[in-house]
Amino acid sequence: MQSYSRKLALRLSAVSLAVAALAGLGAGFIAQDKGEDTLVAQAVADAQRLLRHEAYRPDGAQATRNALAAAQALAAAHYDIAQIYTAGGLLMAEQFSEAGRALDTELPRPPTARGYTQPWFERRWLPGRRPVLRVFIPLRGDEQSLIAYFEGARLVPDGQRERLESDARRAGLLTALAVLLGGAALYPVVLQLNAANQRRQRELLESHVAMMEALGRAIARCDSDSGLHNYRVALISATLAEAVGLHGTRMQELLVGSFLHDVGKIGIPDHILLKPGPLSEEEMRIMRTHVGLGEDIVSGAGWLGGGQAVVASHHEKWDGTGYPRGQAGTDIPLVARIFAIADVFDNLCSRRPYREPVPLAQALQQMQQEAGRHFDPHLVQVFAGQAAAIHRNVLDAGEEQLHTMLERMVRKHFSL
Repeated sequence: MQSYSRKLALRLSAVSLAVAALAGLGAGFIAQDKGEDTLVAQAVADAQRLLRHEAYRPDGAQATRNALAAAQALAAAHYDIAQIYTAGGLLMAEQFSEAGRALDTELPRPPTARGYTQPWFERRWLPGRRPVLRVFIPLRGDEQSLIAYFEGARLVPDGQRERLESDARRAGLLTALAVLLGGAALYPVVLQLNAANQRRQRELLESHVAMMEALGRAIARCDSDSGLHNYRVALISATLAEAVGLHGTRMQELLVGSFLHDVGKIGIPDHILLKPGPLSEEEMRIMRTHVGLGEDIVSGAGWLGGGQAVVASHHEKWDGTGYPRGQAGTDIPLVARIFAIADVFDNLCSRRPYREPVPLAQALQQMQQEAGRHFDPHLVQVFAGQAAAIHRNVLDAGEEQLHTMLERMVRKHFSL
């Protein structure tokens, strides 16, 4: 849990930092744009207010004089370049501030033919990171007819530019800080929710495992077995599976299937299931139906349905002579091929009411003889290197030891 908490803290910190950086940059740009929009809106409003004044309206008999007076007033108040054009696009008056003429040479020329009907503006950056705002305003008379155009340019003063950038940085930092604080506040909440979710998942999985074990024991007792066979074959299968690199969902399917491989025997009559001697041909036919019965039981059974591959194919043989489908080679699911080896090994080496266990060397020799016929030859080769340790650790273990070992295996592969 401590390791998970550290991982969660690192991941949440990384995500919070990334989001804070992006949000801070976005907020900074938005704040700067808003500040510039405010400057432009103020300049546009002042220009329109001035140009509607009788002494500055560029129309009528005094149009040129009024235009010149307006350009001078605007240049003195807000603009480095103030130009007024007739409705036809001819220059009526222009005025420059002290820096305006130099600025005029650096800016691209405005369009010679006007024609815009709404005020608009643009931002430009001159060399040396000098921001320039340009406004374009159509001027209308009392009848809303177009009488002139005003176009102005303003080099944003250093102090004002620095203030805009400072406000943008402040907005970005505050936004980033808010995101980081939000991430820090979320950490204990996420940790608590995840702990509760993990606890519920663990409880649910433990109940599933308990149900699997109980069902496996019930099946085994129907077959005059103590139920330890299921523990042993599950452990043997998982040990071999780990050696060939099986993990994740397929390992989980193998463990579930190992416990439920004979679940279909619930549907086999006791006089056949518990018969002490050899089965007749008809009785064997009925016995073999336990595979299909088992498939019907586990299919659609939610979590237990993961064992279907083992239940359906654990009696198939590598050479295709098995049942019920006569699958051969790699057409047999890998989990079923692994389980077949574990099942036969446990049957050979475990004590039965009707016989003593086969010695390890003899059991291993018999299984190697069946490589390529009953068993996947590669899996037999891998198993041969494990057989002695499996015999010592699993087949000689008591019920409590088997239960402990299986619990450890389940926790490992079901991420408990």
